[in-house]
Amino acid sequence: MQAIRDVLTPRPLPEPIEPGHARRRRRLVVAATLVAGTATLVATLAAPPGSLAFSLLGVLLAAIWVAGSVAAGPLHLDGPPTSIESRRNVQAAVVLGGLAFGAFLGASVVASHVPSLDDAIDSLLATADAGPTALVLAIAVVNAVAEERFFRGALPVALVGDHKAAVATAVYVMVTVATLNMALVVAAAAMGTVFMLERLATRGILAPTLTHITWSGLMLLALPG
Repeated sequence: MQAIRDVLTPRPLPEPIEPGHARRRRRLVVAATLVAGTATLVATLAAPPGSLAFSLLGVLLAAIWVAGSVAAGPLHLDGPPTSIESRRNVQAAVVLGGLAFGAFLGASVVASHVPSLDDAIDSLLATADAGPTALVLAIAVVNAVAEERFFRGALPVALVGDHKAAVATAVYVMVTVATLNMALVVAAAAMGTVFMLERLATRGILAPTLTHITWSGLMLLALPG
C-alpha cells in the first residue's frame, strides 16, 4: 500500500524553460491536436461497433494523440528512476489499475439503477463486445498509450501556472463530454485525476500508462455485460 500511496502523492511539475516562439508553437500544436482528436473520438464512437470504420478511426485517433505530442516538442520528463523505484512504480501502477477496475465494477452495480448511466454503460459494453476481442483490446491499449503521452505528457507542458495539472485534467474530461456519453465523462473525471496524480508523483508517464492499460483491459474483458 505504501508503494501505491507513493505513486499518488503529487509533486509540483517544474516549469520548462523555453523561448517564447517555442512556447507559442507548442500551444498551437496542442490546441490543433485537441480539435482533431476530439472530432475523431466522436466519429469513432459514432461508427458501427466492430466495423472497419470503427477500427480505422480508433487507430487514427491514437495516431493523432501521438503525432500531436511529438510535434509539440519535448515532454520534459524526469530521467528514469533507480531500478528499485522503477520496479515498485510498475507494480503499484498495475495494482492501482486493478483496484480502479474493482471500484468501477462496484459503481456499475449502482449505476444500473440510474437509467441514464445504465444506458451509457450498455452502449460502451456493446462497443466492447463488437468485433474480435483481440482487435478491440489492441485498439484500447494503443489509445491508452497515446492518451497518456498527450494528456499527461504534452498537454501539461503546454500550460503554465500552479493549476496546470488540474486544467489539463479538466480538458481531458471536456474532450469526452463531446461524446455525450455520461459513463465516459464520469470515467474520464475519475481516472483522469488518478492518471495525473501518478504523472505528478513519478514525474513521468510510465506509471499512468500502465494503470490506464490495466484498467482499460479489465474493463473490456472482465466487466459483466
